This record gives sequence, C-alpha cells and structure tokens, in this order.
Amino acid sequence: MKGAPDQQWNVPAGENSQHEGGFRADLAVTTERGGPTYGEMIEQVRLFMDKVRYASPTPALADEVIEDLKKLNAKLDTMLVDEWTSPSGTRIDLPSRGNITLPPYEIRDGGPDGVDATVTFRPFHLGGNGVAHGGHVAIAFDDLGGMAAALKLGGVARTGYLTVNYRSLTPLQKPLALRTWVERFEGRKYFVRGTLHDGDRLCAEMDALFIALKPGQA
Repeated sequence: MKGAPDQQWNVPAGENSQHEGGFRADLAVTTERGGPTYGEMIEQVRLFMDKVRYASPTPALADEVIEDLKKLNAKLDTMLVDEWTSPSGTRIDLPSRGNITLPPYEIRDGGPDGVDATVTFRPFHLGGNGVAHGGHVAIAFDDLGGMAAALKLGGVARTGYLTVNYRSLTPLQKPLALRTWVERFEGRKYFVRGTLHDGDRLCAEMDALFIALKPGQA
C-alpha cells in the first residue's frame, strides 16, 4: 500500500522452512500468544466494528475517533509479527480462533465425521433489513468447510469452489447451528456439504470442493 510503513507482515517461507507450502506445519498451536486478555481485546475490536456499522458521527466526533485510532495503530505498529507467529487465527480457545475477519463461532464438536459449530452474526455483519449479509455467511461456510476437509484428510486443503444456496433470511445476534462434513472424496478432491440453521429453519446450505495440498504446495 502506498505510504504504508514497511511492515514484515508476510515473511515468505524458505526451502527448508517448516512453513514451506504456505501453511503452519506445526499443529501444536499455543494458546498463550497475545496473553490472557487477547480475547477481550478482540471482543472490543468486534464491538467497535459493530458500533461503526450503525454510527453516524458528527464531523467533530469522526475527527476524534480518527485521532484515537491513529494512536492505537501506532501502538500496534510496535508489536507486529509475521503470520506464522500471530495469535490471530490460532487461538483455539477463542471464538473463530481469535480471527476478526470471521464471524465469531464456537466449535461444539469436530472430527473426521464433520464439524458442528454455533455461529453468531453480529451487527457488523448486517446486509440489509436487519439480517446478515450473504457474503459473511459464505465466509463462515468456507472456513468451517475447510476445517471439515482438514479433519477428514488429516492435512490442509484449499477451496476449489464454494456454492451457497440461500434458503431463508439469516438473523443477526442469534446463535445459529452450522454444520459441515465431507460427503465424499476422490483422491485429493474432498466434496464438502454444509448447512446453517436457525432452530429447525434452514437459512443456507453449502456445496464445496476442497483440494488437499501436496507437500510444499501453497
């Protein structure tokens, strides 16, 4: 990005790196990265995103918020690490592993037979008329579909395609049941299905293909 500080956010893996291939090879992920209050920090960020989605600030308040955010960004600039050591996406003790790019979900059960999760779309995920944006529904399916494929094959897979059929409106601020499972696989191709329910009502369903990576593939 033009004008952005020189940050080492994306350190490439070398030929002999455990991360050669673009994914974490070490599955023994620690829950200590970021410290004991990292989850609360993430929650406050999510809450801020919720507020911004609905806020209509005065110019004076917008200027004040901008200055506050600049100060916070400057503080975080002193703590940036590469993706291999960032706690975001690896804190399995937190909703969505501490990843703010995902709608917050909690895993109820997961294994080779599939993944059962509870997901809550927040005010930030508003699409219109009080319900969730379909793109955020797709993101949740993509992440948990990939998890189902990974648990089935015992490795990492990339999304080949992902189709979401929206059957009814997806509510905000309500725990919903999301399930993904591998329906069948052919070699490296894992065909994954998924459903999103509000009680007995089907909100959306997914049909996807995930491709198991070969050693060294990104």
